[in-house]
Amino acid sequence: MQDAATPQEDRPWHALEPAEVIRRLDTTPDGLADIEAEERLARSGPNRLPATARRGPLMRLLLQFHNLLIYVLLAAALVTLLLDHLSDAAVILAVVILNAIIGFVQEGRAEKALDAIRGMIDPHATVLRDGRRLTLPAEQIVPGDVVLVEAGDRVPADLRLIRAHGLKIDEAVLTGESVAADKAILPVDDSVALGDRHSMAYSGTFVAAGQGTGVAVATGKDTELGHISTLIGTVEVLKTPLIQQMDGFARHMTYAILAVSAAAFLFAFYLQSYSADDAFMIVVGLAVSAIPEGLPAIMTITLAIGVQRMATRNAIIRRLPAVETLGSVSVICTDKTGTLTRNEMMAQAVVTAGGECEVTGAGYGPVGSFRTMGSEIDHQRHPLLMELVRAALLCNDADIRQTSEGWRAEGDPMEAALVVLAAKAGLDTALIRKQLPRTDEIPFDAQHRFMATLHHSHEDGGFILIKGAPEDVIAMCAHERQADGDRRLNAAAWHSASEELAARGNRVLAFAMKPARAEQRNLNFVDVDSNATLLGLVGFIDPPRAEAMHAISSCHKAGIRVAMITGDHAATAREIARQIGLSDDPRLLTGTDIDRLDEEGLIAAARDSSVFARTTPEHKLRLVSALQADGHIVAMTGDGVNDAPALTRADVGVAMGQKGSEAAKESAGMVLADDNFASIVAAVREGRTVYDNLMKVISWTLPTNGGEALTILGALALGLTLPITPIQILWVNMVTAVALGLALAFEPTEDGTMRRPPRRKGQPILTGELLWRVLFVSILFVAGAFGLFFWAESRGLPVEQSRTIVVNAIVAMEAFYLFSVRYTHGTAFTARGFLGTPAVLIGIATVAVAQAAFTYLPFLQNVFDTRPLSPLDGAAVIGVGIALLIAAEIEKRVRFAVTRR
Repeated sequence: MQDAATPQEDRPWHALEPAEVIRRLDTTPDGLADIEAEERLARSGPNRLPATARRGPLMRLLLQFHNLLIYVLLAAALVTLLLDHLSDAAVILAVVILNAIIGFVQEGRAEKALDAIRGMIDPHATVLRDGRRLTLPAEQIVPGDVVLVEAGDRVPADLRLIRAHGLKIDEAVLTGESVAADKAILPVDDSVALGDRHSMAYSGTFVAAGQGTGVAVATGKDTELGHISTLIGTVEVLKTPLIQQMDGFARHMTYAILAVSAAAFLFAFYLQSYSADDAFMIVVGLAVSAIPEGLPAIMTITLAIGVQRMATRNAIIRRLPAVETLGSVSVICTDKTGTLTRNEMMAQAVVTAGGECEVTGAGYGPVGSFRTMGSEIDHQRHPLLMELVRAALLCNDADIRQTSEGWRAEGDPMEAALVVLAAKAGLDTALIRKQLPRTDEIPFDAQHRFMATLHHSHEDGGFILIKGAPEDVIAMCAHERQADGDRRLNAAAWHSASEELAARGNRVLAFAMKPARAEQRNLNFVDVDSNATLLGLVGFIDPPRAEAMHAISSCHKAGIRVAMITGDHAATAREIARQIGLSDDPRLLTGTDIDRLDEEGLIAAARDSSVFARTTPEHKLRLVSALQADGHIVAMTGDGVNDAPALTRADVGVAMGQKGSEAAKESAGMVLADDNFASIVAAVREGRTVYDNLMKVISWTLPTNGGEALTILGALALGLTLPITPIQILWVNMVTAVALGLALAFEPTEDGTMRRPPRRKGQPILTGELLWRVLFVSILFVAGAFGLFFWAESRGLPVEQSRTIVVNAIVAMEAFYLFSVRYTHGTAFTARGFLGTPAVLIGIATVAVAQAAFTYLPFLQNVFDTRPLSPLDGAAVIGVGIALLIAAEIEKRVRFAVTRR
């Protein structure tokens, strides 16, 4: 006999008969003996998810500094300390520490995802031990325990059901299905997907209705929930595109600065006969001018501003780099239920012998109409329709109620949809139920797949109403209700109508009635097994969100592909995909199809498919990985525990804030406060704006730093006096980086942002176009600096005043160049371009005040060795800035014209 702690060797538990499960686990229907349970607990361990090994806090903190960009910043801080600029060094060090703290805090998020899953196991459970009913801590359940569950319970372990009465279990956290699954004890095929294993109850799921008894077949890490927990712990968290690009950028820039600085020192010392101290000061000036020490701080602030903007659009960012990553997303993998759909069942179609009619409305709100052939009908004049609707209301245990947040279902979602259907037909729920009270019932059971109720009117006797799966209800019927009386049932026609509704993505229920004796007060199976009269069919669907349709259209225009990944049935997923405009004829893969494919085959199949149905957590994880391997930046949405591994793996994980599990939220980089797909698209727009603004900062920083560096190199190469000293360069970088560079972080979204395709994965920050721009503008800076320096010398001005002119000219050129950089895809020569944003105007004003102090205040004159400027000098400074702006805009227009050909 198989030991209870060993795994199943042949057929899985859901495919075995209850008696065989009991035999294999060496238990009884009355449960284990206490001594046996203790021995099994010692062997299998407690029924809880194991804690993973974690790095200590000190190591996690130290590793935040292990980054080349951080080393560059520390070097910049050291240089500024050597120049006695303690305040600037403090700012740089503060940026390093801030980044380290952010990384330290965020690294613990994946661990919290595991903690959130552990919290889903209820602390207590009800079991049978030696035939006695006991309540004990859930962690003491062992394989072979007989566990009892009822409505409101959280299932404490993976159970093979041996008894079930009206049992419905909400498995959304594992399967993503919006409707609670009906449970039965009969075995199912061993190859069926998790969502179709009706003989199982899984750990962490919620009992929505009924009662059940099951044998624990897996506990702790061996459960399906434990398997997902293990997946989360092993999933590799990828670096975001921005972090990858900034790493590469910092690495290349570091090598370049070190190489050029070393060459400059050797050139100055050996060829130009500078002393070692003077040569070193030139290298310091070169390094200070070349290192963009303000860039990391501005990058962090730009991302933080993006976080604030996204929060106003119901997108809550949990990891700072996710802001920018959203802007580069090329594929959005989205769950169906609650994201693309409302997660509210609605009766959409009613079929009687008189034909089919469509029901309009949204969710559980009792407002809508009945339409046939596109035209609204007076439902009161259609007795077949009204009789079916009345039957749906009476053979029903649900209700709806209005809250401050809208209409809510009380009970089974499909039954609540039938109450809404009755309200749309003008029926008073309370009155109808009072006039035709229920005397007895046969509750719904997954084994017989129908519900029946016995009713009595106050005048003319009783009747039985039947509701259930079409194939089962049709088999009970001998007649069908027609407008002119009952006729012999055309079973084939009704089966065809049911299949057509199902093919359109509907869940279908059939309704029938049968007369009852006036004195009958009890209802038995023999009363309903034959000779009933079929009233018709009702098709249900979780309706799509209207805003999701517009959002998907926006994604397509932006070059973003949208893929639906759901645990729901294929027909339902395909129909919703068609309705929301995902594709007119969406190609679909099921979980079974995915299992048949190797990694290369899955990459090829995922490239052409837009709908993935009946998927498990492993399928979702494989799909995200396949899309990433195909060169895509992937955003993944989800709300259940089953989504957590894929959310962790995706470049941007997006969790639902309202209906999402804590595990999903902790695994994600972004949480949607309104569970709305449209908010993802709005966040993508903001993400693109953030990236554009970051590139504007870089496009502004590199040419200005490059111009300063080339000015020093030019003076060194020609053996000239330096037009600007290292300490003056540090002043320029400190003032302009904060006042001007930071202003670019507040730039609004440019026109056409969502009509451009996403940038290529792996696209470097230093593109050929940007390198050309850096070189071109740097040369303009060098020309302006040397031009004014030579002009000042030719007038016999002292070198201190000449350098003051150059410093002010460089700042003016940086300020005017800012107006050109503000428009990556347009021109600054517009009214809006010259007015600027409040941040730009404040930045310009701040720089103007700072330069006035730098030039005219005696204290700063002593520190930076500056002199006052004459009005002519001031006019020349402004003139060179205007000239640079004009030249930069002409170059931009020529470049645009060339690239558009």
